[in-house]
Amino acid sequence: DYINDRFNLTGLGAEVPRYSEAYALLTDSLEADDNEDEATRVEIESSARHLYGLLHARFVVTGRGLVKMFEKLRHAEFGRCPRVLCHNQAVLPIGLADVAGLRAVMLYCPRCEDVYAPPARRHALVDGAYFGTSFPHMLLQVYPQLMPTKPNDRYIPRIFGFKIHQTADEQRKQDQLRDSQKQRLLTYTE
Repeated sequence: DYINDRFNLTGLGAEVPRYSEAYALLTDSLEADDNEDEATRVEIESSARHLYGLLHARFVVTGRGLVKMFEKLRHAEFGRCPRVLCHNQAVLPIGLADVAGLRAVMLYCPRCEDVYAPPARRHALVDGAYFGTSFPHMLLQVYPQLMPTKPNDRYIPRIFGFKIHQTADEQRKQDQLRDSQKQRLLTYTE
C-alpha cells in the first residue's frame, strides 16, 4: 500500500534514473519486452533497488514503520553494541548522510550514543540513506521506554591492578601539545 500511494513518491522521480520503469518493476506492472537488452534490464533493476531503498527511508519514520522497527529492536535483529560497558545493548541502523551513494549503513547504540561499522560485510552494500540520519532518534522519541539508562561505570585503566596516576596522562598530553606548538612555530619561521 505504501508503494502504491503516489504521495509517498513525491520528489523521487528526480533522484532515480529510469524512474517509471523502476516503479513499474516494483509494482509488478512492468511489461516484459523481448527486445530489451541485458544492460537495460540490469539498469532498471538497479534503479528499482534504489527506489525501494529511498521509499524504505521514508517508510521507517511513519507510524507503521516505527512499530515494525520497534519489534526488530526488541529482538536485537540489527545486532548488539560492541562496547563491553554497554552490556549487549541492541543497536539501530543509521545513515550518516541522507543523500544516497555517500556512506554505507552504520549502527547506532542508544546507550553510549556512538556509531559503529557493522561487523557483517553484507551491510557494506546497504546505503545509509536507505535508513536516513533521523530514524533512530525518531524511534527513541516515539518509544521513550526503549531509551536505556546511561552507564554509570567507566573504564579505569590499570597496570598490574593499580590505577595509572593522573599526572602521567597529563604529562603525556603536555608533551604532545608542546611538540605540536613547536611544529607550528617552525612553519611560521620558514
